[in-house]
Amino acid sequence: MSGPLDGVLVVDLTRALAGPHAAMMLGDLGARVIKVESPGSGDDTRGWGPPFVMPEDSDRESTYFLSTNKNKESITLDLKDEGDKTVLTELLRRADVLLENFRPGTLARLGFGTDVLAGLNPRLVTLAISGFGHDGPEGGRAGYDQIAQGEGGLMSLTGSGPDDPQRVGVPIGDLLAGMYGAYGVLAALIERERTGRGQVVRTSLLAAIVGVHAFQGTAWTVAGKVGHAQGNHHPSIAPYGLFHCKAGSVQLSCGSEGLWRKLAAEFGFDPEEPGLATNSERVGNREQVIALLEEAFAEIGPEDLLARLAAAGIPAGKVRTLDEVYGWDQTLSQGLLVDVEHATLGRLQLPGPPLRFFAPGPDGETETTRRDHAAPPVLGADGDAIRAWLDGDTP
Repeated sequence: MSGPLDGVLVVDLTRALAGPHAAMMLGDLGARVIKVESPGSGDDTRGWGPPFVMPEDSDRESTYFLSTNKNKESITLDLKDEGDKTVLTELLRRADVLLENFRPGTLARLGFGTDVLAGLNPRLVTLAISGFGHDGPEGGRAGYDQIAQGEGGLMSLTGSGPDDPQRVGVPIGDLLAGMYGAYGVLAALIERERTGRGQVVRTSLLAAIVGVHAFQGTAWTVAGKVGHAQGNHHPSIAPYGLFHCKAGSVQLSCGSEGLWRKLAAEFGFDPEEPGLATNSERVGNREQVIALLEEAFAEIGPEDLLARLAAAGIPAGKVRTLDEVYGWDQTLSQGLLVDVEHATLGRLQLPGPPLRFFAPGPDGETETTRRDHAAPPVLGADGDAIRAWLDGDTP
């Protein structure tokens, strides 16, 4: 029940969000993650707020930091201090994975370039996350999520229309870079089983955002069509989006002609009406489709409308606020809220890991998902214990 990465040691030199998110993903899977922070201030996100927990107290904690640092230990090291660099060196000799998101070249200037790391530990897998890539004409640019969302084209696809570019409501470039990074680390660990050697995995906020362009990317690269923001309706499927009804709204998706005919039968309109008979026609006449459905929904409240859509077999749902999401039975049933005991804040609930694991057996499946999660650490909380372990005083 400790997770599939039990026994893997990760040294996390990252700060802010992309790298810490990757490290937390590995920790959620059972790896031992040692977070290295600057003395005094620690990870930048410790100061990102409000909101803070216990905001008037000297021990206040940023909810931003709490969101991305569970299942880690914390040690403070000054990487310009020779004694602390020796501690880091000893950690790296033992580590399976190193994570860093300094600007390209910074780690080498600190004395830990890839050649040095390979000499210290040939089996080490290193993940390096940057803003725009480690090389190329703009490889040295600082990377911040919203800037990368704009530069990577995502904001041009998000918003009410072409003249209303909007960022995604969470730092999606950071989060995606962390997810791609963790995925790359796992692939490198598998390859290490064959070769006996580690390697460097590199990704960036730019790469992660371009990596999720999906059909919008090929619309340009193959068809020469530049996508743009168009609100809450799908650019290639209709009807698919948010529709207003009496005192509210619902979302629905007709991803096939069969679903379109079911929708028409439930609400009494002709699915073969000229201009609406095929998905391509409906996409070309999207405003007509929206008007047709919203007229049909005008006297139906959201709950009744969702019930009718469900009975008709039409995929549909509501737009929930976060308090509704975390109070939803389905969310809780998937392990997406976990209880932890924080050193200064006491018992907390945090968003849980999005993966679950099951072992098949003759009597059915047994869940093997990690159950015991550690709260994000207080700055430097584990420094003495980690140093004692390195000195051989503890197992």
